[in-house]
Amino acid sequence: MIIKKFIARNMNEAMAKIKQDLGQDALILSQRKIRQSGIRGIFLKKVFEVTACVDNGGEEENSTEAIENLKKAMAIAKYNMENNKAKEELGSRETNRGYASKEPVGDLDNKKVLYEVKEMKSLIASLSKDIGKEKNNDNKLKEDLLSYMEELDISKDLYNNFFTTSMELEEGKITLKQGLNKLIDIKNENKSGVLVLVGPTGVGKTTTIAKLAGKLSLIDKKKVGLITIDTYRIGAVDQLKTYADIINIPFKVVMNPKEISEALNSMKDCDVILVDTTGRSSKNLMQISELRSFIDKIESKEVSLVISSTTKNRDVDTILRGYENLNYSSVIVTKLDETSSYGALVNITYKGRKPISYITTGQSVPDDIRVPNKEEIIKLILGEESIC
Repeated sequence: MIIKKFIARNMNEAMAKIKQDLGQDALILSQRKIRQSGIRGIFLKKVFEVTACVDNGGEEENSTEAIENLKKAMAIAKYNMENNKAKEELGSRETNRGYASKEPVGDLDNKKVLYEVKEMKSLIASLSKDIGKEKNNDNKLKEDLLSYMEELDISKDLYNNFFTTSMELEEGKITLKQGLNKLIDIKNENKSGVLVLVGPTGVGKTTTIAKLAGKLSLIDKKKVGLITIDTYRIGAVDQLKTYADIINIPFKVVMNPKEISEALNSMKDCDVILVDTTGRSSKNLMQISELRSFIDKIESKEVSLVISSTTKNRDVDTILRGYENLNYSSVIVTKLDETSSYGALVNITYKGRKPISYITTGQSVPDDIRVPNKEEIIKLILGEESIC
């Protein structure tokens, strides 16, 4: 809404200016006679002051701004109408006292202005009602999309990354699929060198490294070495030694960072060396720092964070932040066979900003570990496929 005042010698001149400046659709809000500015204005003939407005199509303002502008236009019209009415009453009183006004107070048509004001009030009420309906509709659409995310177990924090508030549910499903295709990143490289696995307790890290050792050795036909620094958990060393003996690969136990170099040197002829670490709480900075001292000594660029697909969304954030200091380069998502919703794959990938290198889908060694493809991951997340 554009509102402007025009000064002219007469109404014809004023209308010409309004038409040229605001166009054919301009609406006259008020008109009145005023004295020209300056001392000379006292002796000159009065001129017309005309206030007009036009809707600029809403290209640069939203509905709320349009309503505010209409309110301003109403206020101007109302003020001018009341001001001229007061002048007319004053002129009438002076005439009754025998003092006729030298010039007419104003040619403002109060009835016309009142009619236009009423029209504006009606328009504002209509716009307000429409905005209310739009907001209610947008809220309903957002609730539908949030419910859909909850159904898929995708964190609601990611809403703005996929949707707009005016998006229908079916449109949202299509957009989500497109968004996942851009978001999901898979790391599928030929494994070589030293690979360190880190992660909190209970995510299946030791079983995962056994599966990985079996896959690389028995299926990919690589020469694999296995090192563990997990000497805290009862049975962890014996479990890995048993796997190493079955697969027939070298196995070393490291008790402190000083022994790392010797263990790695003893396996220098291996294509891949897998290092299992002690499960640490991501909240315990001292334990994470201790783990960092081992990893720094190993000097490996390949560190994978192992995290379970059954982890709660709020715990995913804590784990990812806690392990940031270890500079992990990829994520291994475990226990996909123990859940019926796979939204954690989105949450982990998006919040960790790291690719998925492997997923595990059961207890069988070495069968239940693989590099997923993007299409498979998206179908799992959207519920189009399941592991079991």
